[in-house]
Amino acid sequence: MFKNKADNVKLNLCGENVARFRARILPKMSQRALADKLQLSGIDLDKNAVQRIECGKRFVTDIELAALAEALDVTIEDLIK
Repeated sequence: MFKNKADNVKLNLCGENVARFRARILPKMSQRALADKLQLSGIDLDKNAVQRIECGKRFVTDIELAALAEALDVTIEDLIK
């Protein structure tokens, strides 16, 4: 099942904010480091999945959204607004 498969449609609300908050972390956190941190918390995402999330090319589940917020030390609301 593919919903919103058009190339110009964003598949999540949080991708740009994930990239923005990740870039603000000092020392800078890479996409791979974020993926590793998520994997340690039980979320099976790799570097490529993080890249697709940040570009808006991948859906994000509610569980992943909560884990991203925790990994980036922000609220869920911060990620989706």
